[in-house]
Amino acid sequence: MVIRIDRVVTRGGDKGQTSLGNGARVEKDDLRIEALGTLDEANAVIGVLRATCPPQTHDAAFLRRIQSLLFDIGGIVCQPDKGIDAFPAGEAAMTMIEAEIERLRAQQPALKSFVLPGGTQAAAQAHLARTVIRRAERRMISLHRMTPLAPGIPACLNRLSDYFFVLGRHLNADGRDDIAWMPGSFSA
Repeated sequence: MVIRIDRVVTRGGDKGQTSLGNGARVEKDDLRIEALGTLDEANAVIGVLRATCPPQTHDAAFLRRIQSLLFDIGGIVCQPDKGIDAFPAGEAAMTMIEAEIERLRAQQPALKSFVLPGGTQAAAQAHLARTVIRRAERRMISLHRMTPLAPGIPACLNRLSDYFFVLGRHLNADGRDDIAWMPGSFSA
């Protein structure tokens, strides 16, 4: 695919509308645009997370692949006429994400408590990515109710949220520096 962007300022959205990938004009608060915007937000949060990783590491390379995957999903979602079979890479992506989850999880002790987001800067960013990915998944489910999406899209986002949870633990010394939830910490 060749992408060429000659202009950034087009004035096409000044009145509250934007174009989908098929050329259709929709309101900027359309559910499809909300879903796409949440994917974009997730991608930006992942970019900040990636900036905390040394560039030539496995984690940084995998995060870059995830960012490209989110663009692939956005490319499908922005074209409503693509249909529900438009995500052929979905199974392969989920298989790779699951393998990465297991690779990281194998080094981590079993959980004995819920984990609070935080610890290292990178772990906190991974938890933020997890929550934004979860929101993107919710938006995709809402959109799917209105117009069918490839079923692999919400499933892939669900898998990614699991990945970011496990990555957060990995970035907290494989869970050794996790911040455990303390129930009732404000109780008398």
